[in-house]
Amino acid sequence: MERVPVLKIGDILLVSIQVDMSDQTAVQLQEDLAERIVATGCHGVIIDITALDIVDSFVGRMLSTIASISKVLDAETVVVGMRPAVAITLVELGLSLNGIRTALNVERGMELIAATRDDHYDHYDLDEPGDQPTDTR
Repeated sequence: MERVPVLKIGDILLVSIQVDMSDQTAVQLQEDLAERIVATGCHGVIIDITALDIVDSFVGRMLSTIASISKVLDAETVVVGMRPAVAITLVELGLSLNGIRTALNVERGMELIAATRDDHYDHYDLDEPGDQPTDTR
């Protein structure tokens, strides 16, 4: 069985899907990614689908599931590298990819995650080191 590599870049995990996604590969990716989020404490996941020529409902559901798992583990998910034909297919299939943000490339995805994290922490007031976050929204 092929495994999809999960690379750590700073506070972000990068997943570059270069293989056909079988059921077994998708389940293994979900497990590997969840374990890596917990082990590293990363707060962002970028899934690069540049190499995918077609995305069917199975891959769409797999991306949504990964985003949901990541969110529960306090990590934002951004899908990057989506080709126009893939975007059209997803819309035609009625797959909205709830919970998934998109960006044109990895660099923009990293910027999006950084901006999201900065915005998240702007809503907290930390007076002293070691203080617990107090939501000031």
